[in-house]
Amino acid sequence: MPSSFDFSHPPFDCLSPGERQRVADTVDIGYYTPGTAVLTPDTPATHMHVLIKGHVQHIEGGEVVAVYGPDDFYGARATMAGHSSGVFTALDEVIAYLLPRATLQVLIADNARFSALLFADISRRLSAAAENSHSHEFLSLMMVRVRDAFVRKPFFVDGGLDLVSVCASLSEHGLTNALVRDTGPDGQARVGMFTTTDLRDALLRPEPPGALAVREVARYDLITVSPDTELFEALLVMIRHRVHRVLVREGEHILGVLGQLDLMSYISNHSHLIAMQVEQAANLEELQRAARQVDGLVALLHRGGVRIEVISTLVSELNGQLFSRLWALIAPPELVAHSCLLVMGSEGRGEQVLKTDQDNALILRDGFEHPDLAAVAQRFSDALAGIGYPPCPGQIMLTNPLWRQPLTGFKTTITDWLLGHHPDGPMHLAVFLDARPVAGDHSLLAQAQQHLRTLFSGSAPLLARFAGAVDQFNEPGHWWDRLGGLRGRDEQRFDLKKLGTFPIVHGARALALEHGLSCLGTRERLQALASAGQLDATLVRDLVDALHYLMGLKLQHNLRQQALGEAVHNEVRLSDLGTLERDLLKDSLAIIKRFRQHLHSHFRLDAL
Repeated sequence: MPSSFDFSHPPFDCLSPGERQRVADTVDIGYYTPGTAVLTPDTPATHMHVLIKGHVQHIEGGEVVAVYGPDDFYGARATMAGHSSGVFTALDEVIAYLLPRATLQVLIADNARFSALLFADISRRLSAAAENSHSHEFLSLMMVRVRDAFVRKPFFVDGGLDLVSVCASLSEHGLTNALVRDTGPDGQARVGMFTTTDLRDALLRPEPPGALAVREVARYDLITVSPDTELFEALLVMIRHRVHRVLVREGEHILGVLGQLDLMSYISNHSHLIAMQVEQAANLEELQRAARQVDGLVALLHRGGVRIEVISTLVSELNGQLFSRLWALIAPPELVAHSCLLVMGSEGRGEQVLKTDQDNALILRDGFEHPDLAAVAQRFSDALAGIGYPPCPGQIMLTNPLWRQPLTGFKTTITDWLLGHHPDGPMHLAVFLDARPVAGDHSLLAQAQQHLRTLFSGSAPLLARFAGAVDQFNEPGHWWDRLGGLRGRDEQRFDLKKLGTFPIVHGARALALEHGLSCLGTRERLQALASAGQLDATLVRDLVDALHYLMGLKLQHNLRQQALGEAVHNEVRLSDLGTLERDLLKDSLAIIKRFRQHLHSHFRLDAL
């Protein structure tokens, strides 16, 4: 076998050294000219194929279901069955590794993850894929540099200050240590550190604390690291010198103090430290610095194999705190008290990961007015744009008077969206149903949403009209029919939101509305429907798995777009997907198709 067999691609990356050697000892190479039938129902299937060069088209029941390219594999099921149910044809000159059935049988029997990635249903395949990618989260975080961690701002006291005064100052600021500015015996300026441990030792001295200068008990042999030091190295420095804190210095400028607890907290729970910085932000600049770390956290967690639903939940919590803090910095206290700030859409559902456009609104208490409301809304929108949230193209945000109204006005608008002829009414209702309060009086949103549910209650035609939006982005025919040609496959694009997640999200939203469920997340809505006996549990499991797969695939490609300096979007090229990714995408589309059929039957959409 050529030494270049690539074990880095799934499912071969989960093989043990011994299993890889078995592949190396038994694999062969096949050559096929353009137009050759590589596998057919009429010939025995004896080998699984892994493409080295060229493209192979798979036709099943007269329909093109896939086109495979370099590093893709095909024919595993056919090999185990001994025959193929479809026709695999070389579109150009093809060279492929041929893995014999005997080797494949041993790998499947000995390696459960390899078997799951090849043959299991979507739930087991997704679980196996997630387990296979999960590793090195700790290592990834440790490769972060000190400047990216939580470095506490320096708090200085004069060396001549007595210990009682120093402790009073520490208590006032909620600190446990201070940097001491002093002059050494040689007349040179020096910086020391005073901690509660030094206070313990000072209390054992004969002088009373009120008569003891902090310079007498501070330590001046401080260990220093630069902000570009990797966290792993900073931790080693602490261990090596048996200290719990190091001074972070850039040239002669002291940036602050990095504590061992903060360092370990960053590694184990980076999100907690971002939340702390958001909470303590005293101005927009400090808040922006904290907000900029969120995307970095997302990338680190994704590289570490953390599940997409965990990442989205963390981001949702952080963003909620960020919006709340930003509103408190910009809006006058009386406006905060007499209104409810809400986020909507995927942000409201807790399914937003990377920053997209602004989707927010403000409900005012009836009778309350603020003369500068429009200016405050504009400052809030501008500040969000500065953090990385561009204005919403559809103007679904505070700067639009439609989305900042008193409670009574919102109820009237909701009624018009539902019963009137507003062209964007159904989608505005969908966005509003996903609203989540982040600041102010949360009861205002609860009252508005209860009004919306009351309007829908018991009205099958209105519910059907609302649910019908599930077909808004549907495309005629079988989507995979368009993969017939080699060039077409290379150029083919798939919208992960419109054709992928939207039907699941909106279908769950419509069913939750019908049954009076107040939960916001798509997964929570689906699981609540299953628990109530309103949706088949197996379908719910598959829908949740498909949703998470599509969200993860979108995040993966969005991070790649960011790294390349491209604008983040929802489209993915099929040529960028590996075999397993395309198979899982097909599985997900099949599940979505089943869900659409259920919705059409349940809401009688074909009769509309």
